[in-house]
Amino acid sequence: MNAEKRAFIFSLLKKNTPNPTTELIYKSDFQLLIAVILSAQTTDIAVNKVTKKLFAIAPHANALSKLTLEATEEIIKTIGLYKNKAKNILKTSAILNRDYDGQVPNNRKELELLPGVGRKTANVILNTLFKEPVIAVDTHIFRLGNRINLAKGKTPLEVEKKLTRLTPREYLADAHHLLILHGRYTCKAIKPECQKCCIYDLCEYKGKI
Repeated sequence: MNAEKRAFIFSLLKKNTPNPTTELIYKSDFQLLIAVILSAQTTDIAVNKVTKKLFAIAPHANALSKLTLEATEEIIKTIGLYKNKAKNILKTSAILNRDYDGQVPNNRKELELLPGVGRKTANVILNTLFKEPVIAVDTHIFRLGNRINLAKGKTPLEVEKKLTRLTPREYLADAHHLLILHGRYTCKAIKPECQKCCIYDLCEYKGKI
């Protein structure tokens, strides 16, 4: 795929979704961080249901760090990997409360030292909260990168590096959310909705589905 075609694809995605952003519901930087940690291998819809209850009780790092493990597990037990996630959000809340005055650090090194925060989660936070031009490659973006030939790779990191290098600069800050929303609602893993796809004429995978 050449640069002109890639730029046209992103221009159409942007036109179709002028203000792309996360579908996680949050009222503070801290709440988004916790929601993203909880979202691993879980839908945003499921996360929003549990965070509504969780943040009503513990809206900030100080309050959440004081919850018991049992109480936390009970609140988030409907999402996948809830036992491990409960431990991670309690530990992360305690660290933020103790070392950062409850605030979320704005650099990758400190973010990735927090329990439950890997590269993908750090990228989501850096992009969504701090507007850094980074791309968090989840299952949707990994699929799109390979399926429509935006950035082929065998691993999420490989796709991330290629996308970051090849995405036109003017779309880089929005690329993560543009692609994830397109993958979530149109270019689905099973039965992609090609008839309503805004980039169908440019897609290098059409006809193979």
